[in-house]
Amino acid sequence: MSKPIILCVDDEQVVLKSLKTQLKSAFGNAYLYELAENPADALELIEEFNDGEISIILIVSDWLMPGMKGDEFLVRVHQKFPNIVKIMLTGQADEKAVKRAFDEANLHRCLQKPWSESELIETIKTALSL
Repeated sequence: MSKPIILCVDDEQVVLKSLKTQLKSAFGNAYLYELAENPADALELIEEFNDGEISIILIVSDWLMPGMKGDEFLVRVHQKFPNIVKIMLTGQADEKAVKRAFDEANLHRCLQKPWSESELIETIKTALSL
């Protein structure tokens, strides 16, 4: 059986690398860490892993990305995979988008960029213990 996956979605490579480094440092080999540079790629990955019966248990997603905003992406994920825990990172989301993500995507938490590593890790630990 494969390890569960934490998926990070952001259009900035530096953010993805930073997230992966922080997650690996905190959780080691307990999870696999996948990265996607846009929501379309992320949705494809989610489908592929689901088809392979590998579970994505948590998504950390940016809000402002080309092609699709994070709230729309998370709502789409939630419609097909309601059990995936969703966390949004943003420096720019408007209140309406954040509220929509909470209401329609069962958003676990919204963290502001730049995020605190300890806050991110604690948020994920709490989310995964639910």
